[in-house]
This record gives sequence, C-alpha cells and structure tokens, in this order.
Amino acid sequence: MELQASLQSLHITSPDPAQAARFYSGTYGMTQIPAGDGFICRGPARTLQLSKGEASRLKYAHYGLQTDAAWKAFTQRVKGLEHHPVPEAMSACKDAIALKDPDGNIMVFTPPVPVKVEGASAALPPATLQHFGMRTTNLPAMLAFYTEQLGFVLSDAVKDPEGVLRACFLRTDALHHSLALFFAPVSCFDHQSFEAPDWQSMRVWGDHMAAIKVPIVWGIGRHGPGNDVFFMVRDPDGNLAEISAEIEHCEPGRPAGQWAHEERTLNLWGMAFLRS
Repeated sequence: MELQASLQSLHITSPDPAQAARFYSGTYGMTQIPAGDGFICRGPARTLQLSKGEASRLKYAHYGLQTDAAWKAFTQRVKGLEHHPVPEAMSACKDAIALKDPDGNIMVFTPPVPVKVEGASAALPPATLQHFGMRTTNLPAMLAFYTEQLGFVLSDAVKDPEGVLRACFLRTDALHHSLALFFAPVSCFDHQSFEAPDWQSMRVWGDHMAAIKVPIVWGIGRHGPGNDVFFMVRDPDGNLAEISAEIEHCEPGRPAGQWAHEERTLNLWGMAFLRS
C-alpha cells in the first residue's frame, strides 16, 4: 500500500543562487523572495528553495502525508529509525520528521497541512511539482532504504543484460513515481519534474521556452516507465528541469515492471540520456 504522500518542495544548493532563482522564476513562472543566503521560488503547487553551496546537491526534499491516517501509519513505520534534525526552514512544523538516506540526502515528512497556493500566471498552464531524480553510486542500498524503511513502492526497475539494477522509479501515491533513482559514477541531484494537465499545456510550455530562448535539451519524448510525455531544459548549474504530462496512475498492488537498460526505455520516441 502506498504511503499516500506527495512531494511538496525541494531545496537544492547552487554556487550562484541568484542566477538559479532568476532562471526558475522566468522559466517556470515562479516568484522569488530572498531567504537566508538564497531564494525561495514559488508558483501554484510548486516550490523550490535555492541556497549557496555546491552545484547539483539536494539539501532536502519535503513530502506531505495526505491524510491523518496516513501520517499515523508513517510515524509508526519510522519509529525505530534514526531521525535527523529537521532543517531550520521546516522547523515551524513541530511534528516534522527528517530522515537521512544512504547517500546523505535529507527527506522531510510532515502531517497534512493546508497548502498555500500562489496566484497563477494567466500566460502559463498549471505545472505541479510531481517528482525528482537522484543519481547514486549505491543504487541497491538506496532502493532498500526507500522501499523497506520508508515504505515507498517500486513501480518499475531498469536492469542491464547481466541483471544489474540501473534505475528505479518509486511511488508514494497512485502516481507512477515521486522519486527516480539512477545508477551513476557520482551521487548527486539529477532533475525535478513539473506535471502539466495535458498535451495542450505541453505545447504552451514549449512555446514559452521558445519565447524566452531557453533551449529544450531532451524531448519532446515519452518515457517507458511512467508512460509520460516530457521535455527537459537545463538550469544554470546543469540540472535538468522537466515538464511532463499523462503520467501513469497505478492501481493498488500493481506489480513492479521490468525494463531493459537501453535508450528506448527512457524515451520510447527516440534518444535518451543514460546516466551510466
């Protein structure tokens, strides 16, 4: 059974938070306000905090449980795990729980809280922060931590001809994945994805990228795992940022899928970025 949790926000570091904030505010229709040594960028159902630090590093990800019953079940599940201090930016939620994965990434979980909705841009369709991806040198340990310890559910696994795990897609509710993990030579942040409602919205977002002269570096395509259509751009630090639509909604108890480690798996329509 899924956790019944959804991704609420991400906090990543950048050598130049001001430059990164300008990119996300312009590219993804987000406001930006100063916060400590960086900025918080917000749009309707999407929040990204940027602070000073090494490029392509996740400071923390925030998941909100969707019901009181789901929160109670989650707190019982992680009761025996070592908890990490809650990041200062999340300290206003006295019940927040922070946990560290094998790569040192911090995951913060909170009970159901009202979500502040920023005003929508009249020029841009909705785009909800839906998932993010991480690269890791230790994929089996990361998969075990998220599934066995935290209760994420494996939707699809990607393996090479020798049976070695190369990528996996994990869900926390009915949507196919809220976290993607990729085996790679280094452990770091990979991408974040904003979910648009439909094809028409994808076209508007693509025209928006053209209007502000931000090149699409991958796509438009369709992922195998998740079956979503997508395109990606790069932020100033080299991180991928995705707009997608039509992601698979998984029935409870759906068996995990198995995919070959090849370009067609990550893009049924053409070329793909293979992390290893």
